[in-house]
Amino acid sequence: MKKPGYKIAALAAAGALALAACGSADTGGSATKGGASDVSLGLSISTLNNPFFVSLRDGAQAAAKKAGVKLTVTDARNDATAQADQILNFQTQQLDGVIINPVDSDAAGPIVSPLITAGTPVVAVDRAVNGAKVNAFVASDNVAGGKLAADALAKAIGKKGKVIVLQGVAGTSASRERGAGFTKGIAAYPDIQVVATQPANFDRAQGLDVATNLLQAKPGVVGIFAENDEMALGAVQALGNRAGKDVFVVGFDGTADGQAAITAGTLYASVAQQPKDLGRAAVEAALALVNKKPVAKTISVPVTVLTKDSL
Repeated sequence: MKKPGYKIAALAAAGALALAACGSADTGGSATKGGASDVSLGLSISTLNNPFFVSLRDGAQAAAKKAGVKLTVTDARNDATAQADQILNFQTQQLDGVIINPVDSDAAGPIVSPLITAGTPVVAVDRAVNGAKVNAFVASDNVAGGKLAADALAKAIGKKGKVIVLQGVAGTSASRERGAGFTKGIAAYPDIQVVATQPANFDRAQGLDVATNLLQAKPGVVGIFAENDEMALGAVQALGNRAGKDVFVVGFDGTADGQAAITAGTLYASVAQQPKDLGRAAVEAALALVNKKPVAKTISVPVTVLTKDSL
């Protein structure tokens, strides 16, 4: 039996090919702005208290190391004000390019606008920036992923029954797009009824609390869609021995913990992203922009559904 990580490794390789096809920049493996050591980039991540974003950081750091680029990484800890301070520091340090994974897509616009005005390349990764025109946006196809999640959940529950949805952080493009994709996808199943939708902020502990309350308030639920694996795992914990038997849960991200739960049978499926590829592609795009090379405005990383069978 293949180890759970095998599938993601294979997906990452496929994602690399797909990125090349859809416009990810070719840096040639090294920085060229007058020497590798001359290029400095900043990466502000929404939170490192989440395995997904840790993997994104790791992918970015690996790409920077390979290219000989200095990469400064900061953790906003889900605080938009802290992220604003971090981006301001990047500008004060006169970094050549900035990558932002927004805490809040709406708040990110004013945060990066001074950089854009100053001509510093800005790349958004995983979550969009609203209200400002960044140079490139690297992300998974969250709408398509939400629809895949709807299809997977429908299959698990026999295309009928009551389901609930655990939403991510309000104001993030990831939550909006995954929710929109799921809503569109689940509409194809007239015998499935979404009886409750509530934010749990992409957090496992909140996922546990929200799922516990909703399951008590809405008896007869047979399915749960969580917009990331952390909330899905919280829902699994809330269900106890009912998970994977009476109630089926579908998550999003394809994290290591999510894969382990799928293998154990408590999580039915997860829409797998490739966070290391997201980080890698963001660094490659930023470096290309620094070197005045053309970069696609949107760089999409493919997603796929992981189930016990596929793992």
